[in-house]
Amino acid sequence: MLYFPYLWCRFRGESELDWGLKWFLTRESKRDVIFALIITLVPLTFVSMNFPVEWGGGNIPHKLSFWVAIDNLGGGIAAAFIEETFYRGWLQSFLARKMNVYIAIVITALIFALSHLILITGWLRVATFFPGLVMGWLRFRGGSILPSIIYHAVCNVWAVWFAPIP
Repeated sequence: MLYFPYLWCRFRGESELDWGLKWFLTRESKRDVIFALIITLVPLTFVSMNFPVEWGGGNIPHKLSFWVAIDNLGGGIAAAFIEETFYRGWLQSFLARKMNVYIAIVITALIFALSHLILITGWLRVATFFPGLVMGWLRFRGGSILPSIIYHAVCNVWAVWFAPIP
């Protein structure tokens, strides 16, 4: 998932910039990422801390050992790079060339959410559709996958302590 989009560009002789695979962050992108993080994670923190026990809440924020936290954080940050490169860098860009960019964002977010059911099933896993929409918007607005990588990585770090998943 990480190398495929870059190989795609190389074999087709296309610019990585056209696929958002050149990483850069503009002043507007920084503002967009901060805005997206505030409007999503602040309310989600409150909601998750008050999540019903029967829905997976009750022990939030999670108390993890140092090594479990490091393992979860490393995996979450690595996943942000890999998933954003594939989903927003290649898939969303590919679909946006074939259809309206907003429809491409929705389809990419749906596929992204469904892919989260592969290892662990549950209704909350499909909720990744909504941050997928935000990440798609960040990729579209910023012209690069870096804004969506930053947003995704911060959300994954947040999830280590606040996601209502046992």
